Amino acid sequence: MKIGKYAFNSLEQAEDKIRGLGTSIDDDGNVYPTHNHTIVKLGYIALNNAQEDEDTILSDEYHIDALWQDLEADEDGDIKHPYGWATYSVKVEGKGVHGFFGIDYQENKI
Repeated sequence: MKIGKYAFNSLEQAEDKIRGLGTSIDDDGNVYPTHNHTIVKLGYIALNNAQEDEDTILSDEYHIDALWQDLEADEDGDIKHPYGWATYSVKVEGKGVHGFFGIDYQENKI
């Protein structure tokens, strides 16, 4: 498993990328994922540690964290982002604003 952190231009762009991982529709018209990755929508995250809401500076990019399962290695044995995701990948120090179940981001980043 690998962890990726991403910043998209908008919520709509992020949702398009998530849908591109695979979805299906049940008999009641509900859309559900057909992939086994865990996607967390963080939204427009705070860029500072403001004490008051009015002092908070929000990112102009929509952030997502992904816990990737069963990605295939390339011919060199390297694990790559799913197609089209690498462009939106961001590197963070520490674990960032979100973590997965105590899994160390730095040791498992993609």
